[in-house]
Amino acid sequence: MRRRRIGRGIELLDEREGAGRAAAKGDRVVYNIAVFLNRGGEVPINEAQAGHGLPPDRIRREDGRLFIDHRITLGGREAIPGIERSLVGMKAGGHRRVRIGPHLAFRDRGVPGLIPADAVLVVDIWLRQLA
Repeated sequence: MRRRRIGRGIELLDEREGAGRAAAKGDRVVYNIAVFLNRGGEVPINEAQAGHGLPPDRIRREDGRLFIDHRITLGGREAIPGIERSLVGMKAGGHRRVRIGPHLAFRDRGVPGLIPADAVLVVDIWLRQLA
């Protein structure tokens, strides 16, 4: 697959199409992510979130990895903009790997102890459900 931009500040690196209709603004979705620093290793963000008392039905284990089932309405500003925009157009069961610029992620704030300020992120996104 050729890399391509899917929005200002978002580059699609890899994609596996799912099935059914494409997610659109206003849709309720369930997704999982794995976050990596552009020039570094995986950010243990799922582990950090799981340690904050999430209900067991939102924690998923697959192939020995921990994932959090995130439930949002697209366009509702419930996730960082780069993730929300990357989910638009995906189909249930699909996967995208995207590079997200800092202005669509955590900007100059970062996430203390996990993501430095002004970090470019590479994010694997799996769309689990589209409601």
